[in-house]
Amino acid sequence: MRTPSRWLLSPAASLIALGTLFILLPLVSRFWLGWSYPGGYVSDLAIGSLLLLLSYRRPILAVLLMLAWGVMLLGSAELVAAVGRMPEPGDLKYLTDPQFLSHSTQGAGIGNPWLAIALIGLGVACVLTGRRRWPALSRYAYALPAVLLLGHAADQYYNPNEADQWKQFNLPHKLLVESVNSAQLRAEDWLDGDVPDSPPDIAELTRLDLGGTPLLTHAGKARNVLIVTLEGIPGAYIAENRAAINSSYTEDLMPRLSRWAERSMSTPDYVLHGHQTIRGLYAMLCGDYDKLDSGTPKGVELLNNATRNEQCLPAQMRSQGFSTHFLQGAGLRFMAKDQIMPHMGFQQTHGREWFKNKPYLEFPWGMDDKAYFEGALKYVKQLRQQKQPWMLTLLTVGTHQPYSAPQEYLARYPGAKQAAIGYLDDAVADFLDGLEKQGVLKDTLVIITSDESHGLEQVRLASAWGFNLVLAPEQTTLPKLKNGVYGHIDLTTSVLDYFALPVPDNIAGRSLFRDYTTHREIMSYTNGMLRQHDGETFTECNFQQVCRRYASPGFIADSARYLGRVSGKQARLVSQRAELLDQSISGGQIGLHYQFANRQRIDLQANARDDWADNLIGAQYLEMPKGTRTRVTVKIEGMGLDRNGARLQLKTKEFDRNVALDIPELPLLQRGKSIELSFDFDNPETRKAFSFHLTGEGRGAIRISDFSVVTEPIPPELIAAQNVEEPLEALPH
Repeated sequence: MRTPSRWLLSPAASLIALGTLFILLPLVSRFWLGWSYPGGYVSDLAIGSLLLLLSYRRPILAVLLMLAWGVMLLGSAELVAAVGRMPEPGDLKYLTDPQFLSHSTQGAGIGNPWLAIALIGLGVACVLTGRRRWPALSRYAYALPAVLLLGHAADQYYNPNEADQWKQFNLPHKLLVESVNSAQLRAEDWLDGDVPDSPPDIAELTRLDLGGTPLLTHAGKARNVLIVTLEGIPGAYIAENRAAINSSYTEDLMPRLSRWAERSMSTPDYVLHGHQTIRGLYAMLCGDYDKLDSGTPKGVELLNNATRNEQCLPAQMRSQGFSTHFLQGAGLRFMAKDQIMPHMGFQQTHGREWFKNKPYLEFPWGMDDKAYFEGALKYVKQLRQQKQPWMLTLLTVGTHQPYSAPQEYLARYPGAKQAAIGYLDDAVADFLDGLEKQGVLKDTLVIITSDESHGLEQVRLASAWGFNLVLAPEQTTLPKLKNGVYGHIDLTTSVLDYFALPVPDNIAGRSLFRDYTTHREIMSYTNGMLRQHDGETFTECNFQQVCRRYASPGFIADSARYLGRVSGKQARLVSQRAELLDQSISGGQIGLHYQFANRQRIDLQANARDDWADNLIGAQYLEMPKGTRTRVTVKIEGMGLDRNGARLQLKTKEFDRNVALDIPELPLLQRGKSIELSFDFDNPETRKAFSFHLTGEGRGAIRISDFSVVTEPIPPELIAAQNVEEPLEALPH
């Protein structure tokens, strides 16, 4: 029998230690971190086996590879947890920055200490068991990682998916793929020649198209319009939509709304252009694409535009004599809807504060769906008592994370998300039943849709699959299924066309109340994938600017015939189209001023528990371009505070994760006093999805009289004088 010391020096012990470090630990940590995905496991096996082979009989190289592998594995876990993305090579230095670690993990240091301990322990074990005289390996040993890498590449090539990058790749594999693709793009550019790119044509994407054959021979009979917007619901939940595209998704989570769909004009191929409620509302109500990336929402940019807002649907309907109303179940301050919705033309904008009926559930965002629709039904009843025609837009919140539902629904469904959807299904169906009893459907155009899609695992394009149900007094003359590709970009045009009202020239889209014989172009950006459809070919581009093309007559399809891959200049044309569409409000300017204060009284809570639901300011998901400086000015006044005053805290986040910036702490706000402060920070790299979160605790109220955010270019001479470098707490994206 071998003694322990002799066994430690055996090749078997060394191979076990190296194999555990390079292969077993990544596989276990992937499962433990919730990153389980077939491609990810293949990536770990491929890179792990390659590193193991490279370390074999090379002790010095083995130590270097172990160090690099440990830093990359831990760095990926920490950065995904901190900012929701995989690291770039330059990010790894932040693992040695205590300020970044403390802020990004909310004071907890390294977020995965078990992984760090395992890496250190295995590294020590590998060193202790190291031995130079190992038996030689077969020359075919490297075939295993080669086959795995080729298989992974083939799967990515022929079966693209929407899974997050860290679920499909480990960091070395991602860097390897990016290097190969960059070399390929440079080679393609060289072969194409150094020909300047001309701006792509986006006329078909921005065109107002009323050339189709009208479904109605005259203006619609309805005198009012009601738009019901359901939080996060994908088109796959509507049975008729699933049947129309032969979807493989079979779960029937909204049977009652599906029965209402059978009575309506339903559009199965209905495209959502992006994520986030404010982006969906802007596209719906302003006939324009929101940003096809993570830049500042156009609804926020609209606050700086004194003319474009007049083309939005609420403003157009108001100019035609309609009273215009917006009612949502959550508070209005988040995403600045308290300012954006009135700016779009809503004369009355109400949130959680309007509801006097008692909710059935305690929900951090606001009213649960049953209580919300009961209140909305009363709101409609009040509108019907006035002589003036009206436009009302509703927005639910109950199917937003964290999902909540009564116990009877939680017992009926496998999870909280499904239970919340079932609860919404009953609530909206009861609401529609109530509208019918009131006679609303006889004189009102009712459109039921969603702001965005929370997506579905293993359902192709679920993150971009929306729905649109139309109930109109002329229902018998409308088709049950509306053929063709439509999206939120078309809703404003459709409503104005239904009432035979003039449509402004800079509104884009087609009318749902017309039949078209020609194809159209449409775009979408969800789950990090930029997608374009021209009526015959569907193109989907990933983070590497590598695009896959499919033959597909529609945008939303359960499957499509793969045509091949496109990269280089052809692929960049897709992103260039998106960039041009993104500039419809700002015109590419970056020196913009945002004012998020509305000077309204804000009642404080004794305890602020959630950075999102309890946020007192609507400055979310902004973009600060590279090479700019952002200056923030704040003034907060105390109103009727008790002697303990108010405790305020201001945080900043990127991609919903805390970011460490040198922000002055807010002092205790005393009764009858005010707090004023200003600070600035540089943006050496573009910041996207950047949010301010102001929370407060106390008894009484405050008034925010100033919260301005100004981002302007840093003068070149100042950059040269100061030798501006990226601060440690500012992470590039």
